[in-house]
Amino acid sequence: MAPTQTQGRPSRQAAGRDASATAWGEGADVPESYDTFESFDSRAGRRAISLLVLSAIMPGSAQMLAGNRTVGRIVLRTWLGFLTVLVVIAAIAWFSLSTVIGLVSAAWFLRLAQWFLIVWAVVWALVILDAWRLTRPPTQPARTRRRLAISTAALMVLPGSVAYAGTSTSAGREALSAVFADGPAAGTSDGRYNILLLGGDSGASRIGTRPDSIQLMSIDSLTGRAATFGFTRDTANIVFEPDSVMAGLMPEGWTCGNECLLNGLYTWAWDHADQFPEDVEDPGILATREAVEALSGLEIQYYAMVDLNGFQNLVDALGGLEINVIRRTPIGGGTSKISDWIEPGVQRLDGYHSLWYARSRAGSSNYERMARQRCVMSAMIDQIDPRTVATRFADLAAASSGVLRTDIPQSELGTFAALAMKTRSQRINGVNFVPPLIKPWDYDVEEIRTIVADTIAASVEASESEATSTSVPRLPGEVPPTQAPDGATGSSAEPRSAGEVTTADGSTGAATDGETPEPFDPLARPSEDANAQTDDIASVCSVG
Repeated sequence: MAPTQTQGRPSRQAAGRDASATAWGEGADVPESYDTFESFDSRAGRRAISLLVLSAIMPGSAQMLAGNRTVGRIVLRTWLGFLTVLVVIAAIAWFSLSTVIGLVSAAWFLRLAQWFLIVWAVVWALVILDAWRLTRPPTQPARTRRRLAISTAALMVLPGSVAYAGTSTSAGREALSAVFADGPAAGTSDGRYNILLLGGDSGASRIGTRPDSIQLMSIDSLTGRAATFGFTRDTANIVFEPDSVMAGLMPEGWTCGNECLLNGLYTWAWDHADQFPEDVEDPGILATREAVEALSGLEIQYYAMVDLNGFQNLVDALGGLEINVIRRTPIGGGTSKISDWIEPGVQRLDGYHSLWYARSRAGSSNYERMARQRCVMSAMIDQIDPRTVATRFADLAAASSGVLRTDIPQSELGTFAALAMKTRSQRINGVNFVPPLIKPWDYDVEEIRTIVADTIAASVEASESEATSTSVPRLPGEVPPTQAPDGATGSSAEPRSAGEVTTADGSTGAATDGETPEPFDPLARPSEDANAQTDDIASVCSVG
């Protein structure tokens, strides 16, 4: 006789229905038409995976379907509110990106965003784990349990990414606070922002900080059209504007020969900081600013200073700079042995090589070095795109806090971001005040001011249809490198005796009354051939 089913023992089909009901949740309507226990397992497993996916796409929805509906409702509404805020911000950015940049760079907003993202990351992780719990893993077959565990672990990447965004926001907030000022915004001068850009070098072998790169950028506050003016660090005989702080300290000006050059003002000011008014936070910046104001005739609202030593870390954080090197550039030289070369051609330079490319002196003049520094800065501006900033934000924020200093208020970031976007799409007129345009040791300051005024006027009057470019026009009298006469090279000529000057025919002789002798510095002094010294960026390197 065939054995009969033990009384009270459920059939296999009934057991399958009970297991399915457990997996589907209390009160679920379990179909009666399943033929095998495996079919219940399959559907229960798919539902379990669905709960996890819902927790990833719409956090809280899994709890509303199979768990604590109150918790699920709160989490889901928070998520929808967050998405709404993002949509509103995106809509505002479409019409006014500067407004959004000003908002998201505000200290209060960054702090709020930091804490929200971190808290939300924790909540989202708990919601996903709770969704895994709701799948009742003990009731699932071993294969389904493994799939659920793998899926849950994979989905934890989402709250992990949010937590990373929160820590990156914290790093960005700290970096912005370290770099930018808290003071009030300065107004424009004749409708323009004039910003002093300095590249400082405080290496271990140097006493104090000496700005090696000195640029003045003048930007139209409405159109973003810009003009740049480069002043060589060897500029001498600077007479300050009346009623300025430096005029009170140096009534006769900064006019003591080779020891009184433009880049030496920064160190001198800090060495004599006790002579400056108590409210002056950085005597070196003030002295350099008033010197450039005296030379250009422009009122400077802000400054930005880049430490070339920290610059190496910033380039590495960016992932390197792509530069088309035109001239072979040595690594080392001077008081140290040349250890390597940066070869011509398109190069992806890391921080170390970018720094040497910007600073190398051997075999070139200060004026060529100025062009290389401008090329490096142009490469950085061109290659910092939103994707790079997003993927390397934490590294860039950490590196920039040790590289850049400025008195631009953090509240003005939106304004300057909007100007920067306008400026990038337009031609930038630029002039470097180097030979043959002017002699940094013997010049007429009114001539410099006239050139500045004319360059700004040309920038204002430029046609909107002008081709966009960030290259700098050649200075009056420059010959393109391909047209340079035979024998013209980029190296400096042999040094002359102190007191000698160059006559119109190219010969040398003693300085006459009224002439300022050229400084006795073979690195600082230009070549006899004006065409051998060019600040044309295209003859040195190119970017993009």
